[in-house]
Amino acid sequence: MGNQFCTHKIILASGSPRRQQFLRDLQFDFEIRLKEVAEVYPDHLQGVEITNYLAQLKANAFEGTLEDQEVLLTSDTIVWFENKALGKPKDYEDAFAMLKAMSGKTHEVITSVCFKTNRKTETVFEVTKVTFKNLSDEVIHHYLENYKPFDKAGAYGIQEWIGLIGIAKIEGSYTNVVGMPTDVVFEYLTNL
Repeated sequence: MGNQFCTHKIILASGSPRRQQFLRDLQFDFEIRLKEVAEVYPDHLQGVEITNYLAQLKANAFEGTLEDQEVLLTSDTIVWFENKALGKPKDYEDAFAMLKAMSGKTHEVITSVCFKTNRKTETVFEVTKVTFKNLSDEVIHHYLENYKPFDKAGAYGIQEWIGLIGIAKIEGSYTNVVGMPTDVVFEYLTNL
C-alpha cells in the first residue's frame, strides 16, 4: 500500500463505506475525518451546480484545519431526473415512488469531488446516464424489502441486485454511479 502515486497525505471526509472502499481499491492510504454539515443548498441550483455546491460546503467545514501536505476529499452524489434532484428517500413509500418514476426511463447520476489543500480548492465532477428497464411493482418491492437502499440517492445502488436485473444501459463511468468517479480521483491525486 502507501501512496506511491500521491505525494500528499489523503484525508477522506466521508462516512460512506463505498467511497472508503474505492480509495482502498485505488491503493491509497488515507485517514477518515468527519464533520457534521447540514446538506442544504439554494433552490435555484440545477444538476451539477448542486453537487459542486455541497461538495465544496463539506470541504469548507475543514477550513484552517489542514496541514501542509494534506489533501482533503469531499464528495456529493445526486440522481438528476426530470429536472429535479433525487436525494436519499424519506421512507419506503418515497423510495418506491422514485424507482417507479424512473422505471423505463433515463436519469443522470452526478458526483462532484472537491479536493482541498492549504493552497487551493478544486472541484471535479462526472455525469453518467443510466437507463432502467421497466421495473414491475413486484421487483421494486423485493428490492426495497431485501436491500433497504434508504441511504442512497435515488433509492438504489447499481452494485446491488437491482443493478443486475434492472439496468438496460449505462453511458459513462460505472464507479461514478456507485458514488465516486475513481478514474478522475486517481488522476487528480497523482497529479497533485
